[in-house]
Amino acid sequence: MSNIMQKSLIISLTVPLLTLSACQKQKEDQQLDRPETSREFPRAYRPVSEVIGNRFWTEAKRDAAGEAELLMDWAKIKEGMTVADIGAGEGYYTVRLSKRVGDNGRVLAQDIDADALKKLATRVSREEFSNVAIQKGDIDNPRLPNGSFDRVFMVHMYHEITEPYAFLWQLYPALAKGGEVVVVDRDSPTDKHGIPPRLLFCEFEALGYSLKGYSEQLNVGGYFARFEANGERPDPDKITICKDPK
Repeated sequence: MSNIMQKSLIISLTVPLLTLSACQKQKEDQQLDRPETSREFPRAYRPVSEVIGNRFWTEAKRDAAGEAELLMDWAKIKEGMTVADIGAGEGYYTVRLSKRVGDNGRVLAQDIDADALKKLATRVSREEFSNVAIQKGDIDNPRLPNGSFDRVFMVHMYHEITEPYAFLWQLYPALAKGGEVVVVDRDSPTDKHGIPPRLLFCEFEALGYSLKGYSEQLNVGGYFARFEANGERPDPDKITICKDPK
């Protein structure tokens, strides 16, 4: 084989390899804005609302509307249950769930905001809620122990989750037999502090959850939804991506 033919063969083999390498690098670069632990999961192609605070001054107004009692009744929260309050903030639901489940029950308050959790810890200690534990989570993983929770509350926070597929996949094993995830949100675009119910249902169903109950609650400014993990949790690369209906 002549030198010219050898050089041509080397070039013909090298160019595809360089192209493949460039494509791989481009894909990796497109993932750099995501946590490494989320990159095996599909990206949710929808906008996400900025995180807003949960201040004490809103509690009297929410109690006047009967929000917490209405939701806890609807979710069938009973004495002795173990409940996780995801996105607990400064503890509006945490303390009310603590009273409802009683001394034989447990409440785990979780948030990604360390400052909010410090304030909640102070409140829990001051008001002596002995059945409450506090834990920091990640934006793509609630970090809950497996098989532990009868109910998981996600109140006005699901639309703030930037990696919903990874988050719901990691949440799935935390539910006890018959356990349910309870979501409270508004029927608004996801970048306007809400999520359309149809999109919410789709994202949960894509991870093997099934809808067990839904109720519009205009008096408290949103809707309630309950999901049970009784389907098959798919492998991360088999998850079907939901389309934003807007």
